[in-house]
Order: sequence, then C-alpha cells, then structure tokens
Amino acid sequence: MSGSGTGKEFEMVREFEVDASPAEVWDALTTGAAGWLRPLRYEPREGGAAPSGGTVTCWEPPHRLTARVEDPDRVPGQTLSQVDHTVEPRNGGRRSWVRYVRSGVFTGDRDAQYDAVAKHTDFRLHTLCEYLTHFKGRPAVHSAITGPPASAAPDAFVRLGRALALPDDASEGARVRVRAPGEPLDAVIDFRSRYFIGLRTDDTLHRFFGRNHFGLPVTVGVHDFGAQADGKHTELAWQDWLDHLYG
Repeated sequence: MSGSGTGKEFEMVREFEVDASPAEVWDALTTGAAGWLRPLRYEPREGGAAPSGGTVTCWEPPHRLTARVEDPDRVPGQTLSQVDHTVEPRNGGRRSWVRYVRSGVFTGDRDAQYDAVAKHTDFRLHTLCEYLTHFKGRPAVHSAITGPPASAAPDAFVRLGRALALPDDASEGARVRVRAPGEPLDAVIDFRSRYFIGLRTDDTLHRFFGRNHFGLPVTVGVHDFGAQADGKHTELAWQDWLDHLYG
C-alpha cells in the first residue's frame, strides 16, 4: 500500500446482503449516515473532500465509493485509513450486495488495534443494516455521548447493562423495557455482546459501546428518527445518566 511510511498495514473485508436497492444503500452511505453512523459530508466527485479530512478517490454512484485519509491527527493510531464500498444489485435491484473493505496502517499494537477496529466495524455495519431494514429514507438526528473517565473501568459495561435493567438472559430479538433518561424505553435488542448493545424502538436506534474493553470510556449513540427529535436534549439527558452511573 503506497503512502504507508512506518507502521503495520492491515485490511479487513466484510460482505453482506440487505433489503435495500443500490440507490438506497448509496444514500445511507453518503447523505443518510446520521441514521446509523454520524453525519458525513462528501464532495460528490473524485478528488473531492471526504469525512475526517479525507479525499474521495472513487465516486461512482450508486456502485462504488472510496475515501482515503492520510492524516495521523485525523485518525488516531493510524497514518493511513481507506474505506471502500462496492454495491451491486440483487433480486432485480430490490436487494443489494455490499462489499466493505477497510485498510490502512496502524502505528501501535497491530493485533490489539485490528481487534478493536474489527469489532467496531461489525457493530457499525450491523447498525447500517438495521437502518436500511427499519428506517431507510427517514431523516435522523444523531447524538453521541461519552461517559466520564470512571467508565473506562473493567466492569463499566456490565454496570451499564444492569443500570439499563437488561435481563442477563435477554438475547438478540428479545423485547425489553429498559431504564433510560426520562421514561423507560420499550425496545427490541437487535445486538448484544460483551462489547456492544443495540436497542431498537419505533423511532430510535440506541447504540451502547463498551469501549472500556479497549481502554476508553463507555459511549452512547442515539439515532432519533422521531418528528420531535432534539439532539441537544438527548445528549444532556444521557450525559447526566452516565455521570450519575459512574459518579
């Protein structure tokens, strides 16, 4: 890989199918990313600006999107980061096959960094599929909340699950009522592991990141598709909840 300099190169590949047309997948990757990742802005041309100070190296809607970042200050732990998406139609264009390739150069412990990125990638792509299956085309307000330093403790994510009142034996697909800021949430567990929890309601995707396993504070992400979505209120409410939990 050119431009690698010092460090250790890596590549991870994921492939999946989803009930969405290539155009719908393309919109989710570009203009609709607040519904599953965070708001992203691409300049729609090869050579245009990409998120995190990157550059669009391939822009072929709705089938190919590649962006590259060569700025270590923009991507901690890497000197180079590239994400490539290939989207092909299936079932007469009603479904899509997606190939996601992330590559780059790590500057630290390659095995530990690869493990962290791989786990986060799988959860993010799962959330993309949840968005495309249940909320595609709906505008979203995204909120991201980081817990206090104490939430980096080894047992922090276990404490979060208990604070949500998630039953220990509740697995993916289970309907639950969880404690949250304000009123309880009636939700479906769409993802659950020792590292991440995903909850889906009629109008939201709640994402919980056990980044304490990687030496970082726990974080919460909320993708709100409701007509009355208020990102600032959501951030303040969850920040207070996290501060009290780990205070």
